[in-house]
Amino acid sequence: MTNSAESGAAVVWQRERLALRITIVALLLLAIFQTVGVARDHFTLVRMRAAQQPTVEQGLKVRAQLQTLAGKTAELANSGDAAAREVLDLMQREGVNITPPKHSQKP
Repeated sequence: MTNSAESGAAVVWQRERLALRITIVALLLLAIFQTVGVARDHFTLVRMRAAQQPTVEQGLKVRAQLQTLAGKTAELANSGDAAAREVLDLMQREGVNITPPKHSQKP
């Protein structure tokens, strides 16, 4: 009777080990698939960002040009030019923030 009890315990132990092994393999596969998915998403985002970079640089150039134009227009408006004042008012109504350029004082 002890042999059958021991063999029954051995069978249960082997089944538990098999279940544990299957669980470990499943978790390992899940981690691998998740890692591959995250890596694929990362590389896709890197490519998309690289594709947008020229557009972003062009936007920065346009913004710099607009700030220069707005600053010089503000200078003209401050010096009394009525047309520049009108343009300045229109730009402010459209939501363009205008900061006149700062003059460097020469000693």
